[in-house]
Amino acid sequence: MNQVGKIPNSYFLLFSWIVAIIATGGSLFFSEVMHWTPCTLCWYQRILMYPLVIILGLAYLRNDRFIRIYVLSISVPGFVLACYHYALQMLPPFSAIAVCSPDNSCSEKTFAIFGFITIPFLSGTAFLLITLGMLMIHKNSD
Repeated sequence: MNQVGKIPNSYFLLFSWIVAIIATGGSLFFSEVMHWTPCTLCWYQRILMYPLVIILGLAYLRNDRFIRIYVLSISVPGFVLACYHYALQMLPPFSAIAVCSPDNSCSEKTFAIFGFITIPFLSGTAFLLITLGMLMIHKNSD
């Protein structure tokens, strides 16, 4: 048996829940403390991330490993949306596709660390980590 098979499912639920809490807290920090107005794609990512805090929290408290299919139905589209948003910011040809309002462009980089870590990058990372956590539950049955 490999080492991953020895990790209890509750650890993956807890990890995913903590990631969702941090992502939600980060998005609220950017909008409520820094007063940055979220663009349309940011709102869609929030719509997908915020319920995961409640769903994963309840799943962790109940040690419900069967929740993974519901979480994956939210986290995978969230990851795809975050990747699309990131492409709009980082790849000039994508920025020609107008999705957001001109007043609050989705291609604008309000926040960037090292030139490539932007808010959609952080969102995509969170959705990816949650997705991987759920896939690890799938491979690891109690």
